[in-house]
Amino acid sequence: MRDLIIIGSGPAGLTAAIYAARADLKPLVIEGTQPGGQLTITTEVENFPGFPEGIQGPELMERMRQQAQRFGSEHVFDLVTRVDFSKRPFKVWVGDTKHEAKAVIVSTGASARWLGLESEKRLQGRGVSACATCDGFFFRDMKVAVVGGGDSAVEEATFLTRFAREVVIVHRRNELRASAVMRERASRDPKISFLWDSIPEEIVGDDVVTGMKVRNVKTGAVSTVPFDGVFLAIGHTPNTEVFKGQLDLDEKGYLKVERMTHTNIPGVFGCGDVVDTRYRQAITAAGWGAMAALDAQHWLTEQKN
Repeated sequence: MRDLIIIGSGPAGLTAAIYAARADLKPLVIEGTQPGGQLTITTEVENFPGFPEGIQGPELMERMRQQAQRFGSEHVFDLVTRVDFSKRPFKVWVGDTKHEAKAVIVSTGASARWLGLESEKRLQGRGVSACATCDGFFFRDMKVAVVGGGDSAVEEATFLTRFAREVVIVHRRNELRASAVMRERASRDPKISFLWDSIPEEIVGDDVVTGMKVRNVKTGAVSTVPFDGVFLAIGHTPNTEVFKGQLDLDEKGYLKVERMTHTNIPGVFGCGDVVDTRYRQAITAAGWGAMAALDAQHWLTEQKN
C-alpha cells in the first residue's frame, strides 16, 4: 500500500514526483513506454526557465527524474495496462503486477498526431516538429510548411511568421476548416500562402529537411516543394484510453478536472497535457504537476483527520 502513484513521466508527472517526494509521500512513478514524455524527442529546449543557454529535451527530463529520486520517488519504466478507481485503495496494474495506493495522479499527456511517414520519424528534431512555439525560433528567415487546416494550423502558421520569411499551409481540401476569424487572419498575412488539395507523401532530406513531396488529391500529380522545416498541426490525442469508464473525459478524450486538478473520483488528480487543451508547454505542464501534488498531499492529510 502506497500513499501515491503517479502515472506518466513528462514535465507534469516528474514535477508532481518532486513535490510529492519532498512531502514524504514516497510516490511510485509509472513512467510508461516513453519515459520523459514528448520532450525526449525534442532537441534544444530554450524556453524552460533556468537554462539561459538552452538544454536538450532528454537531459532536462533526466534532471527532473534525478531530482525526484533524490527525495525518494520510485520509478517503473513500463506501461499501465489497467486501473480500478471504483473504490479505495485504488488499483493500478502494470502487466500482471498490481500496485495499490490511497491517491493517484494521472499525467499521461497527449500525443501529437503524425502523418505516419518513415521520413517524418527519421527527421523529427531535424526540421520536423509538432510544436511551433517550441521550435519556431530555429527557423528564422527560412521557408517552412504547416500541415493542417484547422484553427491549430493557422495559429501555428501565424506564430511562425515571427521568424520564418515564408509559411505555406498545406491542406488536403481547397479551403481551411478553421473558424472564419482564423481564415481571415491567415488570408491577410503577407507571409502566409496556401498549397490546396495537397497531402504530404514524403519529407525530403538526409540530415535535415530540404523539402516535401506532395500529391494533389484531385490530379494525382506529385511535386517536390523546397522547405527548411515542416510543422505538423493535425491535432493531439490525449493518452486516456486506459481510463475510459473510470474517469470523466470530455468529447475529445481529455481528462475532466474541477478545482484545477480534481477529477470526478475523490483522490484521483489530473495534470499536464492530459487535461490541457490549450497551452501544451513544458512549463505549464510542470506547473500543473506541482498543483496536483499539492492537492493530493492536502487530500491525503484530510483523510487522516
